[in-house]
Amino acid sequence: MKRWYVVQTYSGYENSVLEDLESRKDSMGLSNKIYQILAPEIEEEVLDKNGKPAVDKKGNKKVKVSKIYPGYIFLEMEVEKEIDDTTWFIIRNTPKVTGFLGSSGHGTKPVPIPQDEMNRILEKIGLIEKTSFKEGDQVEVIAGPFIGQTGVVSAVNLEKEEVEVMIEMFGRATPSELQFGQVRKIA
Repeated sequence: MKRWYVVQTYSGYENSVLEDLESRKDSMGLSNKIYQILAPEIEEEVLDKNGKPAVDKKGNKKVKVSKIYPGYIFLEMEVEKEIDDTTWFIIRNTPKVTGFLGSSGHGTKPVPIPQDEMNRILEKIGLIEKTSFKEGDQVEVIAGPFIGQTGVVSAVNLEKEEVEVMIEMFGRATPSELQFGQVRKIA
């Protein structure tokens, strides 16, 4: 099962840690354990002293890139019940990593962040679209225990960011409640 975790870094070194983790992931054979590593950023227009968009010498609008969560990066990892010891050790001992958010130290494993919370972050940085599921939509399950299955949306709960999907199992349609981030529409 894929889960998202938050890693604390020295502020200003998020990209350095991201690159180090990407390198370690490849060199230590963790590509099947670590899927995505993100240091969420947003682009903002730079304004001049008169409040108008600032332009460079070529006439292009100036843009400032800033971290949404300074001092944090996000990891999507494959876990069973919790992070395995090897992956946990490698990430914790990466230079400029101070630890996992949700781990109280003394050998306790970190707690993943809820998928709906991560979906809001992914929406903010434009990696996923704000979902607009409706009853009757054909969807494919892309995360969780029913990964690879297809079904039809039978109910939508916008508050909980969940859809009820009728998935065929053992020859009959079975309702399953899934988070928006666990399904995608089939065109």
